[in-house]
Amino acid sequence: MHFQKELANLKKEILRLGAMVEENVRMAAESLEEKDTDLAQKIIMADYKIDEMEVEIEEECLKVMALHQPVAVDLRFLVAVIKINNELERLGDQAVNIAQRVEIIARQKKYNFIFDYSLMTKKARNMLKMSLDSFVNLDLDLAFKVLSLDDEVDLIKAEAYDKIKTAMTFHTDSLGYLINLLLVSRHVERLADHATNIAEEVIYLIEGEIIRHGKIKDE
Repeated sequence: MHFQKELANLKKEILRLGAMVEENVRMAAESLEEKDTDLAQKIIMADYKIDEMEVEIEEECLKVMALHQPVAVDLRFLVAVIKINNELERLGDQAVNIAQRVEIIARQKKYNFIFDYSLMTKKARNMLKMSLDSFVNLDLDLAFKVLSLDDEVDLIKAEAYDKIKTAMTFHTDSLGYLINLLLVSRHVERLADHATNIAEEVIYLIEGEIIRHGKIKDE
């Protein structure tokens, strides 16, 4: 059936976009750890491809909805794809935000204080991978696992905030650097938030239930 082929193609395209975003997020984490401005610039320059693909996928979803007027699970699939598509584009934006902070941070000649974001970025990247895997395999348990991991990233963000805020009192000559270092924590936290949003859309796709705003699966 032509309609089912269109749905299969949309799934293929959203996963291709997901792979592109995963790679940009990976590079963002690496550029942050290595203070690699060349890699940061590569992320910024590549973002337009993600933006273009996001628009193309949304337009294709709307066209399929208009032509076939799907119902039930097919309609939920298309709605989920549109929303996941948007979350992926925002993930790409956060990778760019991290890259831009790296470019500023790397100009600092001397680091009086360094916060190690490697664990936080690793957790956020893992959440993104799990959320996309839950979509591929329609794995409800994996989607809920993503939701449970979000608190771990939030805790590291809180730790970064406390430590950097303290450092600001001792290194008043490096406030610009420290502010940008602090902003990184927000960008990485948002990576995890968008991964969580993708997992929520997978739960909606499978169960037909919207669980945003703290509504968790009934035991």
